[in-house]
Amino acid sequence: MKEWIVETNALTKKFRSFTAVDQVSFHMKKGSITGLIGPNGAGKSTMMKLMSGMLHATEGELKLFGKHPKEDPFIFRRVGTLIENAGLYPALTAYDNLKMKALMLGCCNHELIMNLLKLCSLSTTGKKKAGNFSMGMKQRLGIAMALLGDPELLILDEPTNGLDPQGICDMRDLLKRLQEERGMSILISSHMLAELDKVATDFAVIRSGKIVEQFTKDELLERCRDCFQLKVDDVKKASVILEEKCFVETYEVLPKGILRLYDHYEDPSHIAKYLVMNNIALYGMEDHHQDLEAYFLKEGEAHVE
Repeated sequence: MKEWIVETNALTKKFRSFTAVDQVSFHMKKGSITGLIGPNGAGKSTMMKLMSGMLHATEGELKLFGKHPKEDPFIFRRVGTLIENAGLYPALTAYDNLKMKALMLGCCNHELIMNLLKLCSLSTTGKKKAGNFSMGMKQRLGIAMALLGDPELLILDEPTNGLDPQGICDMRDLLKRLQEERGMSILISSHMLAELDKVATDFAVIRSGKIVEQFTKDELLERCRDCFQLKVDDVKKASVILEEKCFVETYEVLPKGILRLYDHYEDPSHIAKYLVMNNIALYGMEDHHQDLEAYFLKEGEAHVE
């Protein structure tokens, strides 16, 4: 039986007449890295704030670790967050920033702070002030601060935003270590879908305040499996030829005359011959692999339609 670390049922947040999160039913497995995907204004940040206790829902149900927040007033202490900004003190060092927050949380411990600095690759920053850090260093310090108190759930809103390639790579490695070595559950939003594809184990897509689908990495790989793509002038006629002459059973018809074949395409010339023999104009043939970004954009077009 799956153990959910986050569950929502018809969760809704309204700001006067505007509904930012609309009847969201969402679940997140313990120990997963779940990518929250959606365009700007879709409700990602609002949803994360509801899950971290920064906002209260207008209606609906939220469970964390199998409990309602009303059952345990301290439950949000088990959640670490980096949403919008880390609230760093620019005139303080990384160590002193962590010490300040640790004092507020009642968990100030020199060894703990040093371990977090090491974990987030900040142990060599010394007396350098946070205001002089690179964007990547600031983001890693923000995560270190979110890890104070040893949370079981980490919620990160666009943690790779503004990072250079090395910073993105460092962030990816850090998130994987937190999941693999600490068993931490991580909810992460990002516009960098190719990067999210490399780190997430599960995905949820939000549009206009609604979760429109959830799927695992394995399910994504199945949906984005390799195929052979054709572009023709008559997809209906081509479909008949593929089934009756080429014995293709698994294929997909897309807009603009595109067909994707998922079986029996080892010999493309065989398919091309039958299409041309039956007076079907063939404009292109190519091997095709779809990634998370392409899948998201395709599903977005379908959702709009």
